[in-house]
Amino acid sequence: MLKFTVLACALAVSALASAQTASTPAKKELVAKILQAQQGNIDQLARQLVEQPAMQMLQRAGPVIQNRVAADKREAMARDVQADVRKFVEETFPIVRQRAQALAPTTIGPLLEEKMTEAELKEVLAVFESAAWRKFQTLAPDMQKALGEKLVAEIKPQVETRLKALDATLGKRLGLTPPASAPASANGK
Repeated sequence: MLKFTVLACALAVSALASAQTASTPAKKELVAKILQAQQGNIDQLARQLVEQPAMQMLQRAGPVIQNRVAADKREAMARDVQADVRKFVEETFPIVRQRAQALAPTTIGPLLEEKMTEAELKEVLAVFESAAWRKFQTLAPDMQKALGEKLVAEIKPQVETRLKALDATLGKRLGLTPPASAPASANGK
């Protein structure tokens, strides 16, 4: 009899938990509003998915241009490569953004409906809709810039020293001679 009571209690708790997270029209509406409020983050994800491989290709092109293109044609080649990468991003981002926006309701939506209660969704939406949150979001670029500038200023000597050491190590490992330190102005002007 004790086993049956424990089992009945466990089933009741499980049913209660499921009822709290079960999807309802109200939850669906809240999730839709949250997704709308998160449109910028979805767009940012899409942009990162497009820009990251493009930037990696651009970085890989740099040494190739430096080593395989005649000195008098390097600058023009670099501009052409950058233009190609920029064109790729400009043409590809809208496609990826549109698909991300279309997939969000069927991927993020069910996750939110399943894992969050209606009360929790209301709290999240209240944060996203608050004037303070919107103001905070508009400050993000300024906050990143301020932190980035201060961080670069403070760590630059340490990082440059380590980068030089890494460059020397890799140069030795690859059998290359490390590049000589270039003067502040390469053409003397």
